[in-house]
Amino acid sequence: MENSAIDSSSATALDAPNGSTRQILTFTSFTFICYLSIGLPLAILPPYVHLRLGYSAALAGLVISVQYIATFISRPWAGRISDHSGAKVSVQWGMAACTLSGGLLLLAALLHRQPSWLSLGILLASRLALGTGESLGSTGATLWGITSAGQEHTAKVISFNGISTYGALALGAPLGVVLEQHWGLGAIGLLTIAVCGASLLMASLKAPAPVTPGEHLPFRDVLVRVTPHGMGLALGGVGYSVLATFVTLFYANRHWDGAALCLTSFGVAFIVARLAFINTINRFGGFPVGITCLSIESAGVLLLWRAGSPWTAFAAAALTGFGFSLVFPSLGVEAVKRVPEFNRGTALGVYTGFSDVSFFLVGPTAGTLIGIYGYPSAFLFALGCVLAALAIVVVLARLQKE
Repeated sequence: MENSAIDSSSATALDAPNGSTRQILTFTSFTFICYLSIGLPLAILPPYVHLRLGYSAALAGLVISVQYIATFISRPWAGRISDHSGAKVSVQWGMAACTLSGGLLLLAALLHRQPSWLSLGILLASRLALGTGESLGSTGATLWGITSAGQEHTAKVISFNGISTYGALALGAPLGVVLEQHWGLGAIGLLTIAVCGASLLMASLKAPAPVTPGEHLPFRDVLVRVTPHGMGLALGGVGYSVLATFVTLFYANRHWDGAALCLTSFGVAFIVARLAFINTINRFGGFPVGITCLSIESAGVLLLWRAGSPWTAFAAAALTGFGFSLVFPSLGVEAVKRVPEFNRGTALGVYTGFSDVSFFLVGPTAGTLIGIYGYPSAFLFALGCVLAALAIVVVLARLQKE
């Protein structure tokens, strides 16, 4: 493990802090691999557990959700490892955990003819390893990029990290379906082992960033400082969570075609906005950008709630994606400022953990509302959450000026 005795000259020999896009991508590529391994089995496991193994739909959903639980629980741990032992160590452990998850997935596929509980248990272990790998890999990759590129490029690193996340999920899900259809679930496990193992080797060969010495704040203090920003992120992310979870069923309920196109419009607008306005956070500040983005996102969710045609929903999804694009980096920059430099890893882990909670809770909450009031109620719920996030950011911005 690297520690504070690392010679900073050797740490920067390969990764000069110039903040170039090419340099930043060498770190966010680890996040891409983490989320690619998450996306690959995402559309496969629920039908596999429900139809192949014969378990209930609720248990099939639990197989997916248990990953988010593992991610949330291990976020603070990942942050502490990044702060104390170095971001490189966190990434290495994360890639190793993702590689292990691929091995367990392959084993579960090979044992599917054995008692079904055995295959299910191994699948759950695979998901727990993947969730832990996600928190270690993505938190470490973000901090590694910030440390190497320079503090002034924090927003840029976080922005490209988000592009890597959503781009990997968009690629992984359809690729996983193709692999499973042609070669079975085991092929997904093999690919996960290959790409994560290769990334582990790449991480081992990269120069580490120096660990910043200093007295680390207690976790409780970091949590208190970051919580308002995390609440803004969690509530602001409800628009995306509801859209991703229920838009297909919403379209089917309205007898519309093109739900996948709706999701594509969100993703394209999200990435375009991040690339086009990536420098606005440094220019105008995190809170002004966050207020603008949440305002745009709320308009998009409002249109989704009142959508009377698939093309209206398509445009609304694009507007929602455009608005949501810079919510994470804009509030993340302000959250990181609230803690000393040697607590940034813990702060990033805690901050990102709020989005994990949001993604985990939105499904059952919005699903209950749909069961009582119908599908549009989910978007009305999302609108209320996004507006609450907007109110939180406005208050934080005013407090900063005082």
